[in-house]
Amino acid sequence: MYAQDLAGTHYAFRDLKALLAAATPFRSGDQLAGVAAQSAEQRVAARYVLADLPLKTFLEDLVVPYETDEVTRLIVDSHDRAAFAPIAHLTVGAFREWLLANETDGEALRAIAPGVTPEMAAAVCKLMRNQDLIAMARKISVTSAFRTTLGLPRRLSVRLQPNHATDDPRGVAASILDGLLMGCGDAVIGVNPATDNVETARTLLDLIDELRQRLDIPTQSCVLTHVTNTMELIELGAPVDLTFQSIAGTEAANRGFGVDLALLREAHDATLALGRNPLGDNVMYFETGQGSALSGGAHHGVDQQTLEARAYAVARPFRPLLVNTVVGFIGPEYLYDGKQITRAGLEDHFCGKLMGLPMGVDVCYTNHAAADQDDMDDLLTLLGVAGVNFVMGVPGADDVMLNYQSTSFHDALYVREVLGLKPAPEFEAWLSGIGLLDSAGRVAQVGQSREAQRRLLAHLADG
Repeated sequence: MYAQDLAGTHYAFRDLKALLAAATPFRSGDQLAGVAAQSAEQRVAARYVLADLPLKTFLEDLVVPYETDEVTRLIVDSHDRAAFAPIAHLTVGAFREWLLANETDGEALRAIAPGVTPEMAAAVCKLMRNQDLIAMARKISVTSAFRTTLGLPRRLSVRLQPNHATDDPRGVAASILDGLLMGCGDAVIGVNPATDNVETARTLLDLIDELRQRLDIPTQSCVLTHVTNTMELIELGAPVDLTFQSIAGTEAANRGFGVDLALLREAHDATLALGRNPLGDNVMYFETGQGSALSGGAHHGVDQQTLEARAYAVARPFRPLLVNTVVGFIGPEYLYDGKQITRAGLEDHFCGKLMGLPMGVDVCYTNHAAADQDDMDDLLTLLGVAGVNFVMGVPGADDVMLNYQSTSFHDALYVREVLGLKPAPEFEAWLSGIGLLDSAGRVAQVGQSREAQRRLLAHLADG
């Protein structure tokens, strides 16, 4: 039992998960789950209690039982006590102050990452304002590499997302060309297939790989199909660069996705064994999103932000190339409006980086949410300041297959320009080599790079 007296009222929280839920900034998903604070006063009381809670508490009081959940067992059994030692004496509130201190630099933060459990990350996040989340995340650079090096300071990469409503290869190829001409695609050229079958995935992988080799593009490809399909594609000799899978923060939620830790380990080892990764051993691509466990009835009464952080514990052992929270994709039942989506995006980016992951964010919303593209502009800019590794590049920001709104190729150009950010160095050199950058190192405007455009179009027509 955790309790706090505030303004003459006694507030009691029956266990740690109730305390964490009550301390969370308001969002529709926690209200739907029946775990949100009942008033602003109760939320403040919960934060008082949480601030005084020793970090060691999270190693003893578990929000999901060890005996029944393999994600909890992973968190507990893999906890690095040596990495935790420098912060082991702190309370959650003192941890916040330590994180924000000028003396705490990126090196110190990288050193403690293996000792930070997701519940610790979620707890300190709940005590932070948005500016704290931005300032802290900006300190950390988490790099990963395949054919491009991602996450370097002053760099922002883009996943080129050329989805098509019918998986028409010509439509996918046209979108890829559109993105390349605007300097996108250094994180990955990644397609969500409309039809989740191996034959379609093989066609799309062959298309992207042929285009990559024909144009000598330093990037990696991925078809975001189920992990078992990708394993079958590996057996068939398809040009698999990355294995993708959606993951969540509980065993039951992952089971709803048709995966467990053993299957992910098998897929990781099979992908790594292909040896297609010249710059590093990062071969996995994971996507997450607040509300996924609740939507699958697998949340165990835990708030959605804490469960999201637990998904990062699932990703961490696999040293992924890419992790991104598809922050507004699940819908307003979980993140109601632009304010909630913005807060969640900053939370997820902060927690993932604090735990040592190469975090990207799909800055997005569904058409029935109380949000619009202005909200996405705001979140994109905030994440750029915070040092996000990558964002999405979708033609016109409108995904015609998944039917949601994200960020466009033009949006990526905008945030790179206003914040002085560049693509991954290998990709930047390629853009320069084919004449797509102007004298200032920016992607050339239409008409300034006619020869480069002509060459790309000619290669595409030849294929």
